Amino acid sequence: MAINLLLVTLLCILISTVVSQPGSPPFPQELINALISPTPSPSSSSIPPTPTPSIPQTPLVPALFVIGDSSVDCGNNNFLGTFARADHLPYGRDFDTHQPTGRFCNGRIPVDYLALRLGLPFVPSYLGQNGRVEGMIQGLNYASAGAGIIFTSGSELGQHVSFTQQVQQFTDTYQQFILSLGEQAAIDLISNSVLYISIGINDYIHYYLRNVSNVQNLYLPWSFNQFLASTLRQEIKNLYSINVMKVVVMGLAPIGCAPHYLSQYRMKDGQCVEEINNTVMEFNFVMRYMIEELREELPDSNIIFCDVFEGSMDIIKNSEHHGLNATADACCGLGEYKGFVMCLSPEMACSNASNHIWWDQFHPTDAVNAILADNVWNGLHTKMCYPMNLEDMVAFDS
Repeated sequence: MAINLLLVTLLCILISTVVSQPGSPPFPQELINALISPTPSPSSSSIPPTPTPSIPQTPLVPALFVIGDSSVDCGNNNFLGTFARADHLPYGRDFDTHQPTGRFCNGRIPVDYLALRLGLPFVPSYLGQNGRVEGMIQGLNYASAGAGIIFTSGSELGQHVSFTQQVQQFTDTYQQFILSLGEQAAIDLISNSVLYISIGINDYIHYYLRNVSNVQNLYLPWSFNQFLASTLRQEIKNLYSINVMKVVVMGLAPIGCAPHYLSQYRMKDGQCVEEINNTVMEFNFVMRYMIEELREELPDSNIIFCDVFEGSMDIIKNSEHHGLNATADACCGLGEYKGFVMCLSPEMACSNASNHIWWDQFHPTDAVNAILADNVWNGLHTKMCYPMNLEDMVAFDS
């Protein structure tokens, strides 16, 4: 067993070394985005218990559906042949079950906290359900680690379910509801439920920043952002055509502050890579404007945009206020900023993740996910969502 772990570690060191070399073939280590709060770690009795938000006695919406990447994957990639899997410890060590579930975090991801706010159970993975309507009627999670808006983004890691494929899976679910519940009941269910979309970061991590297919010479960052936004816009319109009315679109997180890039760019004193963050900010600006246009264009829709960059930078700048004193180093990994080698084994993880911003090379801790989820819900710590937060959206449409 020790020999096997050593071989795996050596393999991943080799992979990470290749990935970090400029001009090397892209080997995307997908992973990133924003998320929610700390649950007590079994390895540290000093971690305070997570405050429990008030949970409605009856659900505020019929269901929560999730489309996205590793920021919200709750286990779909466990069923795929890919390196982008979080089905082993220490992933999940601070989750409710203290077991790995496929979430790229030490604990909960943002949609876990938001499901509770909505009075719903944790949303199950699409590939993990048995096909019975009873198991799908309160929502499904289609998110797949490695997925991007571009079909091939993240494909170097192995199999994943692309953004377009996830939209098709959602459409298939809708058709199944029609067959099982009747057309009007299915329309009522979908039109009153919330769809949460968190995708796009892998188009930078695994595509643009690696200059796949010489993309940087074909598209300046602004043009690339416009291309991604227009693709996302069309898919939202496709979803609207099948009665999806309530949509939360998440922006991108400041990956220029992620341990992977701090290590790769050899940044001093944990300073973020501004060049990368500027590109992310541009994308979020384009997306926010696009969402404003869609709200006008699609009657009866209620689409909001939540700027994860804004929320995350507020956490970084006010880290001490949130009890987060490890702002640059990942909790789990190896190398400078623990961003050189991916999180492979429990021995690579810190004892207490609750004071860290980053869990691994690209993903935030449960503590950060909790804060971001609070902001999506009601802007508790800082305003992130426009033109309204999720709580207001639900109340507005009730």
